Amino acid sequence: MKIRSATPEDFEAIRAVARETWHDTYDELDAETIEYTVENWYTDDSMPLEAPGTVVLVAETEADGSASSRTQSDGDVVGFTHAVVQGEQADILRMYVHPDHQGEGVGSALHERLLAAIEGDDVDRVRSFDFSFNDVSRAFYEGLGFEKTGEDEVEIDGEFYPEAVYTLER
Repeated sequence: MKIRSATPEDFEAIRAVARETWHDTYDELDAETIEYTVENWYTDDSMPLEAPGTVVLVAETEADGSASSRTQSDGDVVGFTHAVVQGEQADILRMYVHPDHQGEGVGSALHERLLAAIEGDDVDRVRSFDFSFNDVSRAFYEGLGFEKTGEDEVEIDGEFYPEAVYTLER
């Protein structure tokens, strides 16, 4: 598996990973809500690559067998993460791995690379946000040492959904 900084050409693949993951993960949401969200949240406008403090990384398959491909071929994006650093805090806004590649270490590798990317920014606190009903995300972040530190709500197309906040103090 290769992890690299995202480019504008990656957004179609990022949306494809997000779409598959949302449909696979969020049974609580209807298909229209998922489509609306994917088309609006996973764009170069909502994830501006050149904005100060923004880090967008993608994980792609490689011929060496890492991130073994069941449905993708060499060089296909199978995961991504998006974070924003502001002062001593970094917020992980998005972290998704294609359902066919979950459990292969892709998310952990993306997380490690993300932490390395923000190392020089004097970040003391890293937060992550996800739907409160996403047990897989909760287990993932708690396994990385994050603790649930709050709850909030996220608005999608006029509807509000409970959101959990996980924090890692560094």
